Amino acid sequence: MTVDLKSGVAVYVRKIDQRLADLIPRALPGQTQLDAAIAASVLAPGKRLRPLMTAIAAEDLGGNLGPAIDAGCAVEMVHAASLILDDLPSMDDATMRRGQPAVHITYGEDVAVLASIGVLAGAFEMLTTIETLPPAARTECIRLLTRAVGVGGLVGGQFEDLRGGRAARPVADIAVANGLKTGSLFSAAVEIGAVVAGADAMTRTRLREFAAELGHAFQLLDDLLDGGSSAITIGKDIGKDVGKSTIVSMLGRPSVVHRIDRHVETAHARLNDVFGPAGRMHILVGAIFDTTLRARMAEAAGSEAGLREQEAGAR
Repeated sequence: MTVDLKSGVAVYVRKIDQRLADLIPRALPGQTQLDAAIAASVLAPGKRLRPLMTAIAAEDLGGNLGPAIDAGCAVEMVHAASLILDDLPSMDDATMRRGQPAVHITYGEDVAVLASIGVLAGAFEMLTTIETLPPAARTECIRLLTRAVGVGGLVGGQFEDLRGGRAARPVADIAVANGLKTGSLFSAAVEIGAVVAGADAMTRTRLREFAAELGHAFQLLDDLLDGGSSAITIGKDIGKDVGKSTIVSMLGRPSVVHRIDRHVETAHARLNDVFGPAGRMHILVGAIFDTTLRARMAEAAGSEAGLREQEAGAR
């Protein structure tokens, strides 16, 4: 990531965090546990990748940063709500998220479910209040985010992962589920940025195609990290995919790295169609995959080498 973009991203993240603190729904007086659970889920330290993408897409298409950040915060709130549900014992049964205890661990499953619903509702309500956007643009943003959450998005992908993940599945079917689980919110993030900027239909189509490729690459990277050696490194539980039919378990890590490279290459090609070869989104995507993936693969290689040395010593 270039120095200019790195410093610019830091500014964006500060603005996003400030707006999230302003915009999160507040529980009724006296409902301190619910209020704390909502705040913990939304304000937990994170990369803020989705609202960053909304802001960068909107600005680079000629839109205003203020409404783009607010709309991106709505996408981030939906993401936070989905993570609360993801971690529940009836879902992925995880105990850590973003380096902190999962919401249901700290506040209980009942409060976690209510917090998730509250955050989700708050996200959609907040989109209706962006007065600097024309009413038609606000309606379109709500439609896009609703589609990303529903049965053709997060809900459908999570159902497929939960009910189909324990049985053998064709790689193509796993890829479809991955696209729904991960690509849907990326698509909403960048397309909402395009709506804020008043972009044309072809631009929105290319951004959806970019987001689909990014979603596949991101989920494959997440699956690789799940097989890593340290939960502290990635800020959440590892080993949650053990026994599941994932593309990593079926094809192996080297093949998955190759697939990630292909998806990222195609994602960059779609960005070229919209922003040209020098767009800031290119640099952001490169920072995610070139830096994170290579570091994690080096870490995994080092762990495997250490295990081989231990085994040799034992013999």
